[in-house]
Amino acid sequence: MRLTDRLLKISHLVTKDKKIADIGTDHGYIPVYLLKKGYVSYAVLSDVNKGPLDNARKEVIQNNLLDKVDLRLGSGIEVLKKGEVDEIIIAGMGGILISEILDAKQEVSHNAQKLILQPMQAQNELRKYLLNNGYEILDEVLVKEDFRLYEIIIAKYTGENTVVEDEVYYEVGSKLIENKDVLLKEFVDRKISSYTSILKNIEGKTGYEIEKKKKCITKSIEKLKCILGN
Repeated sequence: MRLTDRLLKISHLVTKDKKIADIGTDHGYIPVYLLKKGYVSYAVLSDVNKGPLDNARKEVIQNNLLDKVDLRLGSGIEVLKKGEVDEIIIAGMGGILISEILDAKQEVSHNAQKLILQPMQAQNELRKYLLNNGYEILDEVLVKEDFRLYEIIIAKYTGENTVVEDEVYYEVGSKLIENKDVLLKEFVDRKISSYTSILKNIEGKTGYEIEKKKKCITKSIEKLKCILGN
């Protein structure tokens, strides 16, 4: 089995010999890959839709892994019991939805040793939720697949909120900066380019809200440039 770069990076963040849950498992590629390698011995594969779970079941059967998995149809982490697994993967969903999933059954999310989260959008909203709801962001990594950059957040519940000095760190995770992630420059440059395009689109337009937006975007660009030391 050959995983995509995104899925491979996520799988490499799982700790050896831990029990895992893959929420929104789709075809079950990550847990099947880890089980086949003998890296983990047990996995819960869950999805809210029957179709993807059936796909995962086929993958599991094809790889003779039925005795090492539990396939569950249901919403988010509500299919899990407290302490049943050590690490939880939630990948390929929006940041707000991931926040709602974690919030829906706190006895599970608070008890997990590690949460491996890969939001497809609203990454800033997920960081904001985590840091303001007692989670610590242990690490962050970027991965490039084709032309897209993906953000992966590793977190754990500690019960203590983290004070963020500036909102820009919701947009660009502090750990990415601390670790000098190899893709950080490209990641930030893309954000600056996106903001610059918005400024060009509203060029020549006037009005209170437009001016307010221009100032806000200009400030964001300056902060992002500071991250890169420009």
